[in-house]
Amino acid sequence: MTTEPFQVFAHAHEQVVFCHDPASGLRAIIALHSTVLGPGLGGTRFHPYASETEALADVLALSRGMTYKNALAGLDLGGGKAVIIGDPHADKSEALLRAYGRFVESLNGRYFTACDVGTYSADMDVVARETGYVTGRTVEHGGAGDSSVLTAFGVYQGMRASAQHVWGDPSLAGRAVGVSGVGKVGRHLVDHLVEEDARVVVTDIDPETVDALTQAHPDVRVAASTDALVATDLDVFAPCALGRALTDDVVTSLSAKIVCGGANNQLAHDGTAALLSARGIVYAPDYCVNAGGVIQVADELDPLGFSFERARARATGIFETTLAVLERAATDGVTTAQAADTEAERRMHDIGRLRTLYLGD
Repeated sequence: MTTEPFQVFAHAHEQVVFCHDPASGLRAIIALHSTVLGPGLGGTRFHPYASETEALADVLALSRGMTYKNALAGLDLGGGKAVIIGDPHADKSEALLRAYGRFVESLNGRYFTACDVGTYSADMDVVARETGYVTGRTVEHGGAGDSSVLTAFGVYQGMRASAQHVWGDPSLAGRAVGVSGVGKVGRHLVDHLVEEDARVVVTDIDPETVDALTQAHPDVRVAASTDALVATDLDVFAPCALGRALTDDVVTSLSAKIVCGGANNQLAHDGTAALLSARGIVYAPDYCVNAGGVIQVADELDPLGFSFERARARATGIFETTLAVLERAATDGVTTAQAADTEAERRMHDIGRLRTLYLGD
C-alpha cells in the first residue's frame, strides 16, 4: 500500500487569518486547512493560551484534524478551526463574540464555525447575530444544540468496534474503562458505559465536575490524577480532555489493550502510533471516533433543517468506519493512524478531483 498520491492534503494550510479587535479584546486565529471537499467546518476553542505562538500551533493542528475527520466521516466539508485567546470565564462577552462573528463573515462562507472547548451553543447564537456561517446553535434557534452528545455517542461506537476487533465481541460489559476528562464529552461517554455495565474509573482536574458525575453514578471510581488512572489495571483508556495525552511515558505505562477517546490530537508526536502498535495496544484514531459532534452540527446545513435522529443514525456508522480502519491497518501492516489518514486522503483525492469536471453554463 502507498499513500504517495494523497500526501498533498497532509501539510499546507490554504489560509490563516489573525483576528484582532482592540475594543472588545478579541484576539483570535482562524485556520483553513483544506476546502477540497467543501467549506471548512470546525469549532471555536476559547482557551488562555500562554502565547500567540502556542495558539497558532494548536489551531493549525486542529484544523488539519478537521479536514481528515470530515473526510473520513463522509461529509462534503473541508477542515477549519478557530481559537480565541483568553479565559472564557473572564474574557467572554457579547461584544467579543460578535466581533469574532464579523471576522467569520468576512471569509464569505469558506469557514463555518461551531462550539468547542470553552464555547457553547448559546455563544454560537451570539456569533450568529453577525454571520450566517454558524452551526451548533441552540435548539430554540433551530440548531443542533450540544454537539458533545453525539461526539460521545460516536466514541462509544468506536470503542465497541475496537472491542470487536480485539476481543471478537463489541460488548463492554465488565470491561475496565478509564476516562480521563469528564467534562462535556467524557460525561456523556460515562453514561453510555455505565448503561452497558462497564467498570468505569475517571479523573478530571475539576473536583466539582467529578462530584457531579459520581452523584449521578455512585459506582464510578475516581482516580486521583491522570497518572494514577494510567497506572490502573484497565482494558480501555479513553482520553477525553485536551490533546497530546498519549506521551511516551503514558504509552509505556498503560495496561489497556485499547485506546479510544474523545480528545483531539491525542498522539504526542509522530512516533506515538508506532509505539502503541509495538506494545500491542490498539489505538482507535481520535478523528475517526470523535466525529459524532461534527456530524451533528453539519446536519444543520441540510436544506430540510436539523434532524437529531438523522444525525444519530449517521453517527452510528462510526462503528463500521472504525472497524474498517483497524482491519485495514492489520491487513496492510501499518499503524491505525496511517490507515485512517490513507482512507481520508483517498476520499479527498477521489471526490475533490470532481471539481475539475466542467458542468457547463
